[in-house]
Amino acid sequence: MKSKVAGIAFLIGSLYYVVAEAVSAAFFNASLFDAYVFHAISELGIPDANSPLFWLMNSAFILIGLTLIFGNFYTFKDFIVKNRRIFYVLTLITGLGVIIVGMIHGGNPLTSGYHTLGAVMAILGGNILLVLISRSMDVFDQYQKITLLLGLIGLVAFWILFFSMDSIYMAVFERISVYTLVIWSFLSGLYLVRS
Repeated sequence: MKSKVAGIAFLIGSLYYVVAEAVSAAFFNASLFDAYVFHAISELGIPDANSPLFWLMNSAFILIGLTLIFGNFYTFKDFIVKNRRIFYVLTLITGLGVIIVGMIHGGNPLTSGYHTLGAVMAILGGNILLVLISRSMDVFDQYQKITLLLGLIGLVAFWILFFSMDSIYMAVFERISVYTLVIWSFLSGLYLVRS
């Protein structure tokens, strides 16, 4: 029963994030294509005329951060057979990082440093967490292999992003490094529900 509750939470959190971003991007002051390719996800959460549904995007950040912390601490910890302390620490770093991104928006010189810190905690911490999870369970089957692949893709995308901040395609690398976590949340929801 605990697995199903956490699984449903993961499914709701990941699906809400995808839908909230899509709706926020649709109402962003740019075409849907441009919003996804040329504008960072954080821009959708800045409260200004460009993003009238900023609150929706920020709620998605906060919800998926809470979902990760709840799901991992409530049930997923039971599937981790080694590296548990690091698992807990990385879960908190990732979850709190995403929540910070949702609560402290970018674009404000006074708070942008905190927003950036939250983003690094979420993206870098999250993808390292995926790699750790894949190697910390009692088996290394299809789910663990997909988790490892997602973590590695996210880390490579983050590395490229880090050295391509001035690129017009920066938002693409950012989304790749973030979507690995969203996809993992959805797959973990399915994994836990089936467990």
